[in-house]
Amino acid sequence: MSKLSILAFAAHPDDTELACSGILHSHVQMGYQVGVIDLTEGELGSRGSVATRYSEATEAARLIGFDVRENLQIPDGFFENNQENQIKVITKLRKYQPEIILINAPKDRHPDHGRGAQLVKDAAFLSGLIKIQTFDENGQNQQPWRPKKVFHYIQDMYLEPDLIIDISDSFKTKLEAIKCFKTQFFSENELDGPETYISKSGFLDAIEARALEFGKRIGVKYGEGLLHSGNNLGLKDLFDQILPAIS
Repeated sequence: MSKLSILAFAAHPDDTELACSGILHSHVQMGYQVGVIDLTEGELGSRGSVATRYSEATEAARLIGFDVRENLQIPDGFFENNQENQIKVITKLRKYQPEIILINAPKDRHPDHGRGAQLVKDAAFLSGLIKIQTFDENGQNQQPWRPKKVFHYIQDMYLEPDLIIDISDSFKTKLEAIKCFKTQFFSENELDGPETYISKSGFLDAIEARALEFGKRIGVKYGEGLLHSGNNLGLKDLFDQILPAIS
């Protein structure tokens, strides 16, 4: 696998499943090449383990149909937006050459989300600079690459979206992908660990409520919102729309 159409970056395994897996699955269904890079292994999570997180992430990736899922193994909770970590991200951007990248929310309940977003956003710009040298797995020099568009997905904190994508046909798969992370979300098995913010029984109801709200605003059943990071988006003409007008 070389070039991807869309590459999503996530501070933790399950970030993309919760926030933008409907968008990713719908684009897989349309024939686009889609992948995910998890920055950390989520090792500081109160429930589960590194091993279970890998197993769960692999199953979710299979379900959604990702062409690629990799983990940069940057330390959970303590990573910095520094040169070392930027180079790790740049190497993946140049490897997969995505046209579009999706990144964490610019601010959110978990501090890793905003920090991860800024790390990837900075790396996406630097990846286009010819004088920054990186190498592939075979030691070959990589060519510069800068994605055309960068979008933030919306996570726990409500942020007003710049655009909303119809995920009605992918919402069922989104829920199934989230439920692949069995140790992280609602379970009556106490062996999974203590109750957490995301393991409470009503948490997935909130995920559906958000999707219903965004869907309602564009005249469909379910939607996911994105924030655009960069210059203004443009249309070729006033009829160049993703969705029909709301009746």
